Amino acid sequence: MTRAIFAANWKLNHGPAAAGALVREVLARFQPRADREQIFFPPALSLGAVVEALAGRRDAAAGVQHVYWEPKGAFTGEISAPLAAEAGATWALVGHSERRHKFGETDEETGRKVRAVLAAGLAPMLCVGELLEERRAGRTEEVVLRQLTGGLAGLDAAATARVVVAYEPVWAIGTGVNATPADAAAVHRTIRRWLADHTPPGSRARILYGGSVSPENAAALLAEEELDGVLVGGASLKAESWLRIIETARPGR
Repeated sequence: MTRAIFAANWKLNHGPAAAGALVREVLARFQPRADREQIFFPPALSLGAVVEALAGRRDAAAGVQHVYWEPKGAFTGEISAPLAAEAGATWALVGHSERRHKFGETDEETGRKVRAVLAAGLAPMLCVGELLEERRAGRTEEVVLRQLTGGLAGLDAAATARVVVAYEPVWAIGTGVNATPADAAAVHRTIRRWLADHTPPGSRARILYGGSVSPENAAALLAEEELDGVLVGGASLKAESWLRIIETARPGR
């Protein structure tokens, strides 16, 4: 059984007090289940509060939304993977579309960050996905595979297998328009075929879908065999909507 991942990306929302309170409420109302795990990605300043709130729960973890690839140095405003690990993070997002398109992060830079995350003992969640104009031009597969190749450059098969990939079509993020379950599954199959050629035989990488995931569409998305979980933005900011998502049944699983 593949353990589903329910990842909450809070972006620039929830300071330490609100972050800790939200996690405590969710964990008080949700009993651990063997078939799923939660990962919370709060703003960096709220990481400590989330780590503290997660104490004693092995079915939930905390991560950072971004790291720089150098472990230390004169890089004002950045955080490193070793510092994130020391602060209690066990995951790190890399290559989120907002980092790529608002802050100019390149494929080569995502690769350096993935390698830094792995070197620090954290688990990377590499985000890939196409713009609307790229989709309309029929370039989805080209873009996604280019981002995978850049983000996983320099890794051997064993290291590649440690990376979770999140497919997040940029045109679906924060728009209320998500890819259909069939559309998402088709891209996931493309990603899975690529990963099968770059990971040890018999391994199965976990691939998530992100992009306007909500309590209303989570069940249909998670019913697709190719989806191993979801990366959720706005709907993860409130306990009620997040609980509805993480309690979603996975038909046939």
